[in-house]
Amino acid sequence: MAMVTSSHAPLLASRASSVDASPVREILALTEQPDVISFAGGLPAPELFDVEGMSAAFAGVLTETPRQALQYSTTEGDPSLREAVAARLGSQGLPTGPDDLLITTGSQQALSLVVAATLDPGDTVLVEDPTYLAALQCLKAAGARVLPVPCDAGGVDPSALADLVARERPKLLYVIPNFQNPTGRTLSAARRAAIAYVVARSRMWVVEDDPYGELRFEGDPVPWLTGFDDAAPHAVLIGSFSKIMAPGLRLGWLRAPRALRRACVIAKQTIDLHTSTLDQAAAARYLRDADLDAHLARVRHSYRERRDTLLRGLPHALPRGSTWTTPDGGMFVWARLPAGFDASALLHDAVAQRVAYVPGAPFFVGAADEGTLRLSFTTHTPPEIETGLRRLRTVFKGAGESGTDRDV
Repeated sequence: MAMVTSSHAPLLASRASSVDASPVREILALTEQPDVISFAGGLPAPELFDVEGMSAAFAGVLTETPRQALQYSTTEGDPSLREAVAARLGSQGLPTGPDDLLITTGSQQALSLVVAATLDPGDTVLVEDPTYLAALQCLKAAGARVLPVPCDAGGVDPSALADLVARERPKLLYVIPNFQNPTGRTLSAARRAAIAYVVARSRMWVVEDDPYGELRFEGDPVPWLTGFDDAAPHAVLIGSFSKIMAPGLRLGWLRAPRALRRACVIAKQTIDLHTSTLDQAAAARYLRDADLDAHLARVRHSYRERRDTLLRGLPHALPRGSTWTTPDGGMFVWARLPAGFDASALLHDAVAQRVAYVPGAPFFVGAADEGTLRLSFTTHTPPEIETGLRRLRTVFKGAGESGTDRDV
């Protein structure tokens, strides 16, 4: 039978055509070859996964409670898992009850649920500039009007935030206070207190995204924004098991005031009814039987070594006059090339040299800085990082002067 074509093809929703694909995902697709050393994706090191502990957790669940683990479950999440997350938050200085939490299919879903429950098309949202790409995708898909908050080396400028709030009347503020993606910066306690003060005197929600907080290599932990009394009634804290256990579990959670949490539960029911019962049960068992803190100590030690290897090599790999951040934890270093260098334009040359990074331009809501790039240090071993840096040196040497002394 001949194929019939029509000029009256069904249409997609306008929001589906207004959101671009993630540049990070597009780059990852180009760098799947095993000989490419990629500083692009924010991927945990797979060789550090606790495969033995996770295997035991799944085996225990399927041996002892298979009928429950393979059945439908409640939208709010496995009670044992919520109890374990609440206990962990409490031990870290944020009193939390199991009923304060909703388990989600990754922290990306947690953000999507909050957006669905709080934003109408055209509502104004404030974000750090630059900020997390997938958050921008989520906000734009909801039809939000996204505005950048001026930031400096310390992150969000509280005075500029206060001015924007007074002028724009935003519905939501989205921040990543710990080891921010993409810059690696951490908001100080003083800035968090100042932001909490602004939030408390507004009618906006603040979403505190904290996927990296337990990956601190040095320095003391900084209190959550959510923990400030001023901000608490406005604050949503979202977290993830992806960086501390394994991203393949697709498990996250949100902590929110009761009314918003209930709205998120209803939104989740329209999407997937509930997060995987089996994965939740295995995660709860892992948190009960395994030593997550010991596992994280090994991960942090390895990541710190990898960060230090990257930082030692950057003066020889990047052009003279480049600058970069020195994160106290997390997964990313943010670099800025000197005038005349375009990180996006040079990416093709980098891939040709079997090395990759993420250009910084797509992370910006305001005017993009074409000379910026994000480098993830977690996926590769120190020797692989050194090889990747040598390849980057070749790329930038071909594009211009390559020096050895840097202003960091």
